[in-house]
Amino acid sequence: MKKLIESHLDEKLVLSIILLALSSCIAIASSQKYQQYEQNFLLSQIIWFCLGTIIILFIFAFDMEQIRKLTPFLYVFGILLLIFVLFAPESIAPIRNGAKSWILFPGIGQIQPSEFMKIFLILMLAYITKNHRDKIGMGRISQDGKYLLKIFLASMIPIFLVYRQNDFGTSLVMLVITISIVFVSGINWKIMVGFLGMGITVIAILVLLFLYSPNTLLLFVDTYQLDRIYSWLNPFEYDGGIGYQLSKSILAIGSGMITGKGYYGGQVYIPEAHSDFIFTVVAEAFGFIGACTVIFFYFFLIYRIVTIAIKQGEETFEIIICIGMIGMIGFHTFQNIGMVSGLLPITGIPLLLMSYGGSSVLATMFGLGIVLNISFRTKKYLFS
Repeated sequence: MKKLIESHLDEKLVLSIILLALSSCIAIASSQKYQQYEQNFLLSQIIWFCLGTIIILFIFAFDMEQIRKLTPFLYVFGILLLIFVLFAPESIAPIRNGAKSWILFPGIGQIQPSEFMKIFLILMLAYITKNHRDKIGMGRISQDGKYLLKIFLASMIPIFLVYRQNDFGTSLVMLVITISIVFVSGINWKIMVGFLGMGITVIAILVLLFLYSPNTLLLFVDTYQLDRIYSWLNPFEYDGGIGYQLSKSILAIGSGMITGKGYYGGQVYIPEAHSDFIFTVVAEAFGFIGACTVIFFYFFLIYRIVTIAIKQGEETFEIIICIGMIGMIGFHTFQNIGMVSGLLPITGIPLLLMSYGGSSVLATMFGLGIVLNISFRTKKYLFS
């Protein structure tokens, strides 16, 4: 005999979100000592987190089957928004830092559709994976070939549109999300080995081109992006121009040492410190200890999502959503911390739930709300 026990909300995942939100507010408040802008970013960030909480509560009005049925509509809606951004006049879709990625809403602010498209893409790839496994199956090369074609078409459309907006960082995140999901989808291992070999080969070719024929890379990237690679390799040589922000970031992180300079104690000026370089503020103000604490919060967040995914059993749609969120959050964290410390090239990727930004916060809370919904509706059975 078995008795059904409804599981409860994953309180530890909620706790990790709260800890990161509090860390974000503390760091943004500390960054405002630079007073680069008159706007109160702390107040705005608090408002975004409150709106994100409302979004999470709204998501609980839907069960996962309803979300699955809504997925194609959300995906098409996101694609239409990306197309609109590309063709809208600059009065509606302004260009910021060379990228045309925002829609201006008078009285509200700017919304970046590509941030929400990352979540819509995760849902769509989960939708495709579940339907393919149920109707066609996985494991044979013929079956997996059809699956990969569907995944390729679904992911390449938004990746191309975002890349056309001159937002290489977000398109790279979408690519990582796609690869993460394909790797756990259950396709034939021979195909996986082939793709892994192709990936290594492409990376090796790009490295060789950069070392021996950098001008060839201009066929794929513009001069500005190539200059960012040079400034990453030698930030202090370019500290008077494109390498200024990275060189200052490295100095700020190093000057924080073990315990940091204290709240509002930062002395190194970092442009846009409240945004993509928020981790620099944490490292300078609270030192190695504070930086490690924030990194631990992200490990804890990812660990809880992994735990929720493991509990899903054969629920393919829910598992793939969790894997997509893990890929997205993991890559954002790895890339952002790597780029502000000089270990990786600067790509303009924010530190999720830490960096200032309404679109980033709302989209991430939307995705985490779905994960919380999954955990809340996970069924447990007690056998007696």
